[in-house]
Amino acid sequence: MSTLVENYGKRRVILTLLLGLVVAGTALLVQAQVEGMEYDPESDVWARSSGGWSGHGAPIAPVHQFARQRPGSSDSPTPSAKAAADLEPTPVRRLPATPAAAPLPTPDGTPRRAVVPVLMYHHIGLPDPGADAIRRDLSVSPANFEAQLRYLIALGYEPITLESLVMHLQIGQPLPAKPVILTFDDGFKDQYTNAYPLLEKYGFVGTFFVITRFADEERPEYMSWSEIEFLHAQGMEIGSHSYTHPSLKGKSFDYVVWQVLGSKEAIEARTHQPVRSFSYPSGQYDQLAIDVLKSAGYWAAVTVEAGSMQTAERPFELRRIRVRGRYDLTEFDHWFNYWLMNP
Repeated sequence: MSTLVENYGKRRVILTLLLGLVVAGTALLVQAQVEGMEYDPESDVWARSSGGWSGHGAPIAPVHQFARQRPGSSDSPTPSAKAAADLEPTPVRRLPATPAAAPLPTPDGTPRRAVVPVLMYHHIGLPDPGADAIRRDLSVSPANFEAQLRYLIALGYEPITLESLVMHLQIGQPLPAKPVILTFDDGFKDQYTNAYPLLEKYGFVGTFFVITRFADEERPEYMSWSEIEFLHAQGMEIGSHSYTHPSLKGKSFDYVVWQVLGSKEAIEARTHQPVRSFSYPSGQYDQLAIDVLKSAGYWAAVTVEAGSMQTAERPFELRRIRVRGRYDLTEFDHWFNYWLMNP
């Protein structure tokens, strides 16, 4: 903490201390909700608002309300297609209400490097007719996604989480012979309705990076909080993709704290488990963003830099392999192996 304070001035002391206090407990969350404090990015100050607080100024229902929601209830849609018939709703796991602060594992001094492919997905679904080129590029059909999962299984790949990768890089925790990580950016609804049933069918774990404001606002194209809770309960890894999905490059200290800490708290308030991974919105970040992530208790962050070589020295700049909507299995095979050979 002292490093950040020295770098960014004494006027940052209160916010820097907040980084430690906030992960310490529910008390601050409840008090802020009652008092209605929010950060105003326009004026770069904290102020009282008329709404509640979820770590970033957006009104939320009391935390205990989310604890009562269960997958399959009338206000909690269930996965579509085959999953609806195959899966029995599972009660949401209830861990201690206050996530314990868990610092980045102390490196054991070994400069580890590992070739671990981290696949990057966005939409798992067919784009609407007339969709623009960007949307088409981000949209992998469920059929192609299933073929890719079967391909990975046939080649002997075993899915792991980003947390497992960090533990390997920092302290040497063993990994499978052929590990692979599947990440899903933005928290789109079709990741819940289309991707999750296939992950469950083939025994894969996935890491889902959600934009918390979109869940707060219940935007129809994005997952709701109850759906995010369901994925967590089924063993999926939930990470942050910020509060509103802005570029974090060249922003003020206060603004970056507002984006990365607020979203972290909002997820932890629902899952009751520390959030340790982050995905930079649009891949835009700088050293200040990395410093804030470290101070807020994150362990790792993923970029859009292409490759598969992951290093102990750069846990906040992990490389990924983008899976594009146009890839059939032949193209997927080509680019997957290209980035393995050119990590």
